[in-house]
Amino acid sequence: MATEAASSAEPRTAQQMIRKGVAAGIPIMLGYLPIALTYGVLARQAGMSLTELTLMSVMVFAGASQFMGVNMIAVGAGALEIIIATFVLNFRHFVMSLSFMNRLRGIGLRWKLPLSLGLTDETFAVSALHPEQAKKEKGSWFYLALILTAYFSWIFGSFLGGVLGEVIPEQLSQSMGIALYAMFIGLLIPSVKKEWKLGIIAIIAMLINALCVGLGMSSGWAIVLGTIIGGMSGILLIKEEEG
Repeated sequence: MATEAASSAEPRTAQQMIRKGVAAGIPIMLGYLPIALTYGVLARQAGMSLTELTLMSVMVFAGASQFMGVNMIAVGAGALEIIIATFVLNFRHFVMSLSFMNRLRGIGLRWKLPLSLGLTDETFAVSALHPEQAKKEKGSWFYLALILTAYFSWIFGSFLGGVLGEVIPEQLSQSMGIALYAMFIGLLIPSVKKEWKLGIIAIIAMLINALCVGLGMSSGWAIVLGTIIGGMSGILLIKEEEG
């Protein structure tokens, strides 16, 4: 009887699944808002209009890539350089999408395609904590609500940052540029603690970038080459453990 009661208490309707998805997405929303706000301010500082920086969040929805894109725009990089650098940086999303699709075997293709467009490191991690939702009736609504909560919070934060970038003093907005480096350092340090060779890869990418700039290459292509060569060095430095 207890099992039957628990089963009947499980969320079955789309509305209930949406509420659960929104609840699961709130921690992501709280983390996204300050970062997106910083992105908006930096984008305004780089010369992007409020419409352009907001549309970038709508169409790209990738924090690290958007920060890198803003930085490359600020140094005068071309469109092709930004596209290639973004593709390389986001290549991990192919792997995440495959894992996500494998988890959603019970959900139809009409749901899988739009859901995969909303994958970020954070939405992927939180969705991985709730694999049981994919097996439930209307489970696709849970993942949709989770992703849309993160998505709209990122867009709103970006827009708000763009608005603030127009009214706050220039000295303050320029000082927020340190947030870009702080974010990447914050992402790197925990990984280096787990595997010190990742720090070596980061140093290789940094040195390649500096060398290319020193040889007269544009900052945009220097970033692209540093990212590619640094990433390829990981193939040699980090080998899959046997057994």
